[in-house]
Amino acid sequence: MSEGADPPVSTAFLLMAVGRRIRDRIERALSSEGIALRHVSALGHLSRTPGLSYSELARRASVTPQSMQATLRTLEDRGAIERAGEGGRGRTATLTITAEGRRLLDVGTAAITAADDEIDAALDDRFAGELRMNLLSMMRGQDTAF
Repeated sequence: MSEGADPPVSTAFLLMAVGRRIRDRIERALSSEGIALRHVSALGHLSRTPGLSYSELARRASVTPQSMQATLRTLEDRGAIERAGEGGRGRTATLTITAEGRRLLDVGTAAITAADDEIDAALDDRFAGELRMNLLSMMRGQDTAF
C-alpha cells in the first residue's frame, strides 16, 4: 500500500460498525421505558411462541440461561410477562406476555421501525431492497457461512 492511501475496506468491520450505531440508536429510544433490546427480543419470541422455556429463549437469543433469567426477571418485575408454574428441578415454567408486555413490544417495534426508516432514507429504494435481500440470504445460510 502506498503512503497516504486508504487501507482496504473490510465488509465485516463496516457491518459491525453500522450495526453498533443502529443498536445504540435503538437502545437510546428504549431507555426512556427502562428496557433494552434484549427485553424486546424476549418479548418478541414470547409473543410469537407463548410458553417458551427459559432455556429455549436463551438459545434463541444466543445468551446464557443465567442472562436470560435476569432479562425475564426484569420483565416479570415490570409486569410484562407472567409465569405459570415455578419451574426448576426438571419442571418448565410457562411464560406468557401480558398487556404491558405487548405495549413494551410495540415501543420496541416502533424504535426498530424508526431505525429502518433512517436506513431507507439514506439509501435509494433499489439498493435498500437489494441490501435486505442479501442480508436475508446471508442469515438463512448462517449454519454454513456464518
